[in-house]
Amino acid sequence: MESLNGIAFFVQAAETRSFSEAGRNLGVSSSAVGKSVSRLEERLGVRLFHRSTRSITLTAEGALFLERCRRILCEVEAAELELSETRQAPRGRLRISLPLVGMLVMPALTAFMRRYPAIELDVDFSDRLVDVIEEGFDVVMRTGEPTDSRLMSRPLGRYRLQLLASPDYLARCGTPEVPADLAHHACLQHRFPTTGKFEPWPLKPAEGAPQWTLPAAMVCNTSAALMDVAVAGLGIACLPDFMVRQAIGRGELVPVLDAHIEHQGTFRLLWPSSKHLAPRLRVFIDFMVEALFAEEVVAQGKTLRRRQSR
Repeated sequence: MESLNGIAFFVQAAETRSFSEAGRNLGVSSSAVGKSVSRLEERLGVRLFHRSTRSITLTAEGALFLERCRRILCEVEAAELELSETRQAPRGRLRISLPLVGMLVMPALTAFMRRYPAIELDVDFSDRLVDVIEEGFDVVMRTGEPTDSRLMSRPLGRYRLQLLASPDYLARCGTPEVPADLAHHACLQHRFPTTGKFEPWPLKPAEGAPQWTLPAAMVCNTSAALMDVAVAGLGIACLPDFMVRQAIGRGELVPVLDAHIEHQGTFRLLWPSSKHLAPRLRVFIDFMVEALFAEEVVAQGKTLRRRQSR
């Protein structure tokens, strides 16, 4: 503790360029600051300040030592803050950006709000690629691999894209047997709002097959609208499995060309890199990792057990 006090006195003196001013800030006498710095210099075996009757200035060794000391004091402050906050229920405001997949995230989000009522959520639902740091988000959820070195990340769960159509549509227009058959079907395509490009359908390339263009009976920047149109019997859509599982169970949609699809994506949480996480952010990350795909895992486990029992 004496070493930490010496470091704190040294940093105050270096920042104010005055033992007297440092003493006033710390609530001690200027002589106490001067003696503490002198003991620190003696222990280190170097001179940290050039002294005169009117001012003090850092030596080259003092300037180097100052940067290290600032980091040490920041770590101590962060540790004290973390310990003090653990005694209280997490509280405060979290600014979050989530993709437009409400049927996946809302059950977990509402469960989080029930468990942590003192945490205020400011939620932005968007499929655009936000700048986490520049736009001031505490945490965002996105798909794909992280590419920003300023961010930390944690995987939430995996999903798969599927091609689907309603039984009515397939009865009227026929069921495609190979990917090339899609050239003669009403394809409902998703456009990325950020780039304006179409989301590619994850079809395995067929060796020796002629080139063909995927038609677009409808283009939309939200997957929920494409699902509604597909359920209405107006075309084939490419949608994530978690979005369509219930519609398949109700018989409203039927997977097509499953053997020709090759895809697996990952949802991740991303947040600004920091050694100290506020308790409200830490509990949000832990809760979403545990809860978001919990029902999906249970459903997959039941399906696997049914298959094994046959």
